[in-house]
Amino acid sequence: MLKTIAGFDRIGEENAFAVLARATQLASEGRDIINLGIGQPDFQTPGHIVEAAVKALRDGHHGYTPATGILPLREAVSADLHKRIGVDTNPDNIVIVPGGKVTMFMAILMFGEPGAEILYPDPGFPIYRSMIEFTGATPIPVPIREENDFAFSAEETLSLLTDKTRLLILNSPANPTGGVTPRAEIEKLVKGLDAFPDLAIMSDEIYAQMTYDGMEHVSLLGFEAIRDRLILLDGWSKTYAMTGWRMGYSLWPDQLIDKARKLAVNAWSCVNAPAQFAGLAALTGPQDEARSMVAEFDKRRKVVVDGLNALPNISCRTPLGAFYAFPNIKATGWKAKKLASALLEDAGVAVIGGPDFGILGEGYIRLSYANSTENIQRALKRMEDFLMQNSKA
Repeated sequence: MLKTIAGFDRIGEENAFAVLARATQLASEGRDIINLGIGQPDFQTPGHIVEAAVKALRDGHHGYTPATGILPLREAVSADLHKRIGVDTNPDNIVIVPGGKVTMFMAILMFGEPGAEILYPDPGFPIYRSMIEFTGATPIPVPIREENDFAFSAEETLSLLTDKTRLLILNSPANPTGGVTPRAEIEKLVKGLDAFPDLAIMSDEIYAQMTYDGMEHVSLLGFEAIRDRLILLDGWSKTYAMTGWRMGYSLWPDQLIDKARKLAVNAWSCVNAPAQFAGLAALTGPQDEARSMVAEFDKRRKVVVDGLNALPNISCRTPLGAFYAFPNIKATGWKAKKLASALLEDAGVAVIGGPDFGILGEGYIRLSYANSTENIQRALKRMEDFLMQNSKA
């Protein structure tokens, strides 16, 4: 009997991929499945980005790169952060990583151990809690509440901090709720963090460029008071429809950057070279297609919200960021995961049950509107038919 460490008995997963696998299986059996489960833009990566990768291959960029990424790409990330946030950053503090999850892995691995506490959003991206539990640290959920428009509360967050808290994870715009935390709340949080000078902060801002209705994205990077202990997570997957390229980046404070570099050397050596040249083209090339995608998501958002609120016993707050809706299904009488499973198996609509995003996710399901308007409308009609025929209210 092979005996692995106890951490592997605690590690979780991202159920969106399990739903995707089941949806794919059903489709291969001839079922017409509409997938509103996976958080993946349905657009192709813009052509000039693809061509940059092809050119890099043809130009002979086939070998290793520095573990932290090629310097021109790190410089482009730094320039982009200055353009969007107005903050000067050192390219030497930037690490190019194979996707956003890697930054979560590194940050939680640095601070998670038995006896430590790590705060994370709940409902939130499931890998936060999974990695915290893997390290043996105690996961402390920060409630993300519907009545607060799914923004985090500074007061509630600060009340959960103790002398055992090593890392605070924040996410805005948020997955799975689409919530965006306003500036006043973030300012209150940052001020309160003065009382916890040894606490590290990881800000997951992968959806930073996807906000709606004039809502401002407020980056934690914009607050000098916490910059020396802030880890910023961002990347290309959502903004540029590059999920399969596995391209992310993180910005590390001076006291952590060498630890991040060593983890890169030990774990993945470097991100593949042509993908890095694609990332460079994404940041330095035309932004029209990226902006067009967000504009299209905005149109779909309105279709989704109106459609969900018209369904029997379902209500949905209007998401202000990302490309997810997180409707309240409590009045249907269904448990969230059972409803999600039944919608897939019986109605051919893939969604994700709220509990897959945390303890506080019961009573909700997540729909991604990174699918065509036509498919969204078809899915809403199927959901209506199913709920009319299978009411538990």
